[in-house]
Amino acid sequence: MASRPLPAHTVARGHLDDDEAFYSGKIGNNLVTTLPFPVTREVLLRGQERFDIYCAPCHGRTGDGNGMIHQRGYPAPPSYHIDRLRQAPIGHFYDVITHGYGIMYSYANRVEPDDRWAIAAYIRALQLSQDAKIGDVPEDQRAQLEKPND
Repeated sequence: MASRPLPAHTVARGHLDDDEAFYSGKIGNNLVTTLPFPVTREVLLRGQERFDIYCAPCHGRTGDGNGMIHQRGYPAPPSYHIDRLRQAPIGHFYDVITHGYGIMYSYANRVEPDDRWAIAAYIRALQLSQDAKIGDVPEDQRAQLEKPND
């Protein structure tokens, strides 16, 4: 019985990956440019937690590419703060986490799809945090940033 061929269109339990954008980070051959779900505080906190576990050892806590692995002699990954990666579609980060890139191996078996998206959202937050300008802050909130700390 175990050697029988599977019937056509059989899907293993729990693996009905019918949302192409969600499970691949692409639509056809094009990387998606938006997250497949709304970004909430919970999503960003989950992304930060997963990033700190899986990504920070190489990429560093701020995404600068100077993680502990690099400090121990391995090649440095690129900083998330270079223009090429700031301009990359969000699907790029999901795709790299899923399939690996260069010497980075795939995390598909280690990180669930929703956590890969949460990490991608957190990477975007890191990028924004390192390239923010005072003009990006709503006027009614600027005074809080410009006050000296007591």
